[in-house]
Amino acid sequence: MSHKGEMLYEGKAKQVFATEKADEVVVRFKDDATAFNAQKRGQVDKKGEMNNAITTLIFKYLNQKGVPTHFIKQLDEREQLVKKVNIIPLEVVVRNYSAGSMAKRLGLEEGIKSPVTIFDICYKKDELGDPLINDYHAIFLGAATEQELKEMYALARKINDILTELFDKVNIILVDFKIELGKTSDGKIILADEISPDTCRLWDKDTKKKLDKDRFRRDLGEVTEAYVEIYNRLKTILE
Repeated sequence: MSHKGEMLYEGKAKQVFATEKADEVVVRFKDDATAFNAQKRGQVDKKGEMNNAITTLIFKYLNQKGVPTHFIKQLDEREQLVKKVNIIPLEVVVRNYSAGSMAKRLGLEEGIKSPVTIFDICYKKDELGDPLINDYHAIFLGAATEQELKEMYALARKINDILTELFDKVNIILVDFKIELGKTSDGKIILADEISPDTCRLWDKDTKKKLDKDRFRRDLGEVTEAYVEIYNRLKTILE
């Protein structure tokens, strides 16, 4: 059992704690919710518990499918033990349909299926609002090398293929999602952070009802219910 030590970091949705092992940390999921680069803030009942449970199910599944992740084990309702990584300061956004910022930026209706998988990268800098950048900017900033970007996109594509099929089985459309990747002490790039309704757009296939953080962003109500719904559907095929 890893003993939780001092808090190393606190983000918008999670806290990270040291353990007695230098290469392992404890992640605690909070109920805090933010949107629009933290301009909108609130609390969502049970969000931390649901995101921990959903991320646990998905990361275990991805590990089984050969995707390297930082996940080691779930500790309790809000905490999990993970490998310590140096987070690459780039968010990789994978888009299967038009939605959110892309739809707004390009003047598109939401929900148009893309003929290709779209990859965006954002520079993780809160003070700049995590701006959308391209590969050349990423290399210029020293955020990743050309080879690392290739690895990151290949991993993102594999995750998208696996999760699109997984969510399809529970009658959910994986509209888009963002991931964070990190490097282990030996330089290997692996999936970190979380995959949950906080980081994905998930729509019911029949009704197109949003079952994700957009319910908080857009004041649609029933936020906790949506997260519980995603967990319950995944649990039917993953537990």
